Order: sequence, then C-alpha cells, then structure tokens
Amino acid sequence: MKNHLNNSRLTLKPLALGIALVSVFGVAQAKSLTEATTLLETVGDPNESSFMKKWGVKVGGWANAGITYNANNPSNNFNGPVTFGDRSAEFQLNQLNIFVQRAVAAEGDAWDFGGRFDAMFGTDSIFTQAYGVPAFDVNTGVANSNRGNWDLNLLNDNRFYGLALPQAYAEAYAPIGNGLNIKAGHFYTPIGYETVPSPDNFFYSHAYTMQYGEPFTHTGVMGNYTVDSNWAVMGGVTTGSATGGWDGVWDRQMGNWGGLAGTTWTSTDKNTSANISGTFGDTSERSNKKWGLYSIVLKHNINEKTHLMLQHDHGYADGVFISTDNHQDAQWYGINMHLTYDLKDNLAAGIRTEWFSDPNGFRVGAPGRVSAATNGAGNSYAISGQPTNYTSNLGAGSDYYAITAGLNWKPTKWLNLRPNIRYDWAAGKQAYAPFGGKTEQFLFSTDFNVNF
Repeated sequence: MKNHLNNSRLTLKPLALGIALVSVFGVAQAKSLTEATTLLETVGDPNESSFMKKWGVKVGGWANAGITYNANNPSNNFNGPVTFGDRSAEFQLNQLNIFVQRAVAAEGDAWDFGGRFDAMFGTDSIFTQAYGVPAFDVNTGVANSNRGNWDLNLLNDNRFYGLALPQAYAEAYAPIGNGLNIKAGHFYTPIGYETVPSPDNFFYSHAYTMQYGEPFTHTGVMGNYTVDSNWAVMGGVTTGSATGGWDGVWDRQMGNWGGLAGTTWTSTDKNTSANISGTFGDTSERSNKKWGLYSIVLKHNINEKTHLMLQHDHGYADGVFISTDNHQDAQWYGINMHLTYDLKDNLAAGIRTEWFSDPNGFRVGAPGRVSAATNGAGNSYAISGQPTNYTSNLGAGSDYYAITAGLNWKPTKWLNLRPNIRYDWAAGKQAYAPFGGKTEQFLFSTDFNVNF
C-alpha cells in the first residue's frame, strides 16, 4: 500500500510559527548548520505547548521545489505527459503543504478519536484537487458545468499555482478484536505505491501508473484491520465521483456509491510484503457502466541496503465516449519497478523502469496539465496566451516507456536533495508525438524537500 504521510518520516519539529520568532542574530551566531537547526527547533515550536500536548494535536508540513531541463527544449515549456515537474527550465514550487492532525491510537482497549486536515499550495495542486467530476462526462461527452465546490479553482484559475485540500477526515480507533481504524471524509488513496506527498517518494517525477492509472484521493469511509502479525485488510465505500469513486467531491454525485478493498501480507521478518488493492463501482449517477482498478505491489529487502519494489496495475472503464459515433470499453495497465541502494546512512541511489499501456488513448494526454485545467466550455487556463501542442491519442492508444535514475541525499534530517535523469518514449498505433512533437525526451531535474 501507499504509505501516505507516514509521520515517522517527518521528524523535524514543526517550525511554521517558530521560524518567524527566531532572531536573525541568534541564527547568525550558530557555529554550524546543526546548531542553527537545534536553535530553530527549540524556539516557538507550537507542538511543545501544553495545549497541543494535552489534546495530542500536532501541526507540521513540508515544502518541495525543483527545476527540470528538457533536452527537447519544447517551445511551450511543457514536458509532455509528465506531470508534477511538468515545466521545462522553470523553477516550480511544487508543494507547500501544512497539516493539522490528531493521530489515534494504533492499539489498546479504549476508543480514540482524531482526524487530519491538509492544505497544499503549489504547482502540484491541480493534480491533487478533487476533480472526480470531470469537465466532460466520460460516457456521454456532455459538459459538466458544475463540478463541485470543494477545492477546484480556489485561486481563480491561476495558470500554474493553485490550492488543494487533499485531506479532511475524522478518524476513530475502535477496540474491536485486534483494533479497527476508521476514516471518514476526504483522504489519500491507499492504492498503489507512489503517492502525492513529495517526502514519501524516492523520485521527483512520477510513474505513468501513478499519474494516469490510479486515483489520488477518495471521499467516503475506509476501515483498516490488522488480522495478525502477517495479515491486514482494508475496505470501504466511496462517493462524490463521476469516475468510478476516484477523487470524489462533497456536493456532487453523492448517490454514486462504490467500493475499495485490499489486503496485505507481511513476512515475519518484515523483509517482504505483498499487497493487492483496488476500486470498483458504477461510473456515475448517470451511468451504471463499470469502472474499476486493481493494483499489486510486491516489496522485498534483498539485503540491509538493497530494496526492490514491483508493481502491476490494471484498470478499466466501460462505454466511455471517444467520439459522437464511437464508445469503447477502455482499459489501461502497466508494470513498474523501483530498485534502491543505500550508499550511506544519508545517501541512496535508485532506478525506476516502467511500461504503461493506454490502448484506447483514454487516460494519457500531453501536456497533462492542459487536460486537468480544462473547463466545461473546452477551454484550458493552463495554456492561456501561450502556444501549445496538446495531443490526446483518444481512441488510438499508445504504450509509454520510462527509465529514471537518481539520488537521495539528506545532509540533515529535515532536508532531502533529489537529482534525477529520466528518459521517456512512446510507441502508438499511429504517429503520436506527445513530447513536444517528438516521440521521446530526456529530462534532467533536481529538487529538494524540507520537512518541518
């Protein structure tokens, strides 16, 4: 399963208020980066207040920013179907995420209640918003004039920078059997391997599987139950979506209920795990055509320093609109692999390889942001006043291949630097050139994560 917002990784105490209170003189007097960090950590940390400790509430977050160079030098500066770091030769503040959370107990004999709220500003926000009611109905092609009022267009259709509210849920721990965890609200999907929050990923860019093959969020109710030391199960219901339970809102499609489920096996020595999870349900309130997905994630620690992940996804959407006289039962599937090696305690190298097939051309378009920012009138504010080579291989289909290699260097516990190189190419049924008019591209990127 995706380890969404694993709080054990966010080890630096929240500094959002404290940094503003620390004197410039005090930081300047610190003899080293470590001393400066310690000074900032111990001044004005809201989590150290008696109120926060009494109620078990924590605030925190991260900032992620980077820059990518595209060897194709595209005229519109888009990196084809690659999303998140999707702009060439432009610095991007991808994610400035703040959260407030009261985590619930993981075990015990007493009920416990909590929840979490996340707000994300940056260029990644448009891919993270609750866009499960798309600009055009996927089965009829009819425009959706009102897609919901949760977090779409909160910043008045800014071309690149926006605001998303990817999580807002209540949580409870029920002392039933080995303990049942329940979430109700809007939350990140437990499906797949890569996830939206930048600190939880090895690479700056994402696999096609995550970008186009899986949901990002759900609106609904989800339960997690640990059966024993080896087995855990997950299940729930989704709503608010016109794309089969993916990325649902709060005020539309609330009658379209679907499901999600999964199970995880972990070896006794914790070195190997296998997870299968997925979604299923009707596409929308207007259509009982089926929409579903399964994802299989296998992880294994080859040794103490070498870590392997293999993933296979297969999704489908029946009776989707291709043209006025053409409806198809679409599907998409792929395989990707992550292999990482710990060179030092604070330095790791990794490689990701992927094949992703979109045989009906239903999932992948280029640039990805243009499609995400399209409204019911067919206009995309992502290309306002700029030239574009947007292409949708709708109905024809393509296979996409990608190889990414990079490093993670953590000079201090709150900072992670991630230089990457990536090579993509596409092979379609017809001439399809999604990478700025070409069938391949090289990307060179570097970014950093700051946890607070």
